[in-house]
Amino acid sequence: MEAEELTSGASTRIIPLFKNLQRSIPSYHFLKTFFIFIQSFFLWFLLLLRRNRVSSSSTTSSSSPLAKRKSSVFKRRDEEDTLRRRTLAEQLEFVSEDYGCKWSTSVFFGARRNALFTRSWVPVSGEIKGIVLIIHGLNEHSGRYDHFARQLTSRDFAVYAIDWIGHGGSDGLHGYVPSLDYVVADTGAFLKKIKSENPGTPCFLFGHSTGGAVVLKGASDPRIEEMIEGIVLTSPALRVKPSHPIVGAVAPIFSLFVPRFQFKGANKRGIPVSRDPAALIAKYSDPLVYTGPIRVRTGHEILRISSYLMRNMKSVTVPFLVLHGTADRVTDPLASQDLYNEASSKFKDIKLYDGFLHDLLFEPERDEIGSDIINWIEKRLRIGSSLIEGDILW
Repeated sequence: MEAEELTSGASTRIIPLFKNLQRSIPSYHFLKTFFIFIQSFFLWFLLLLRRNRVSSSSTTSSSSPLAKRKSSVFKRRDEEDTLRRRTLAEQLEFVSEDYGCKWSTSVFFGARRNALFTRSWVPVSGEIKGIVLIIHGLNEHSGRYDHFARQLTSRDFAVYAIDWIGHGGSDGLHGYVPSLDYVVADTGAFLKKIKSENPGTPCFLFGHSTGGAVVLKGASDPRIEEMIEGIVLTSPALRVKPSHPIVGAVAPIFSLFVPRFQFKGANKRGIPVSRDPAALIAKYSDPLVYTGPIRVRTGHEILRISSYLMRNMKSVTVPFLVLHGTADRVTDPLASQDLYNEASSKFKDIKLYDGFLHDLLFEPERDEIGSDIINWIEKRLRIGSSLIEGDILW
């Protein structure tokens, strides 16, 4: 199996079907304007249609037998998919107490009462310095972060992780995210639970790629920001752009009408995410990693949250560390630099790794990168303690 062929199909190229369109289309500006007009027309038509349905609901049934049957088929398919993945997630075996930590799994009911699969790694001895909550990236799952979790527990940190909706062992169709705001809300709800069970213990959020975007948006909520000491972002999904302006124009329409649809051309030959061939094989042979074409709504949600974050960089006040590989072709390292430059946070750091790719914690230098993250967290804790002691003395 050649590692070169085991590359990611889900990247910034949301719909690469259009990558050769430039050769056959005379005017991009005209087409972009035209599709925006079509988009506006369809949205107006949809609103009018919904209004007519509401007005006629008193005389006709709101759902036909065919619609109910179709909905039942989707629901049953989602439940079967979830059960299969949850079984696989529960079967994963990790470290034992002989390695200095114990691990466990559980199901947490999120902000919308959907069942979310969670993991924890806790040191078996020593006083816990703090807690790190891991939010994985698009198409993967929390179990992939076992190595990093063991690094953290070896330095006396407890680790929790949660699978997004539609990912890992959590509810939902595999690879389908109806809204990344749901993921943000679930992160906040799980963090609140962790804080209630560990009062007084400092907490940090870690997010990779689109998970980094989720963490960054979550930290803009004062209720979440007051529960954490800081956030760590690896290869965050900022300034994500579609492969062609047409995609950005029509994505909202397709996400409304065919949200689960998969673009079949999106996985022909993706972008390498690690320089370690073994890490690529492990990732793309993992049945809990979604390797199908990106779903329409999921792609639209990535574009939407990325656009929101780029417009609101200056309002970021949470302490953060952002890490990025300069050779990353999935997310933009220059956008991470912009975040560092523009954010209003008083405590912020950036580290760029020359020549490294997207999945930093799965690069050959993963131990070095993990140590950089832990050193920053410990530094943040020392500064926080100094400020508290200074306040008391004053």
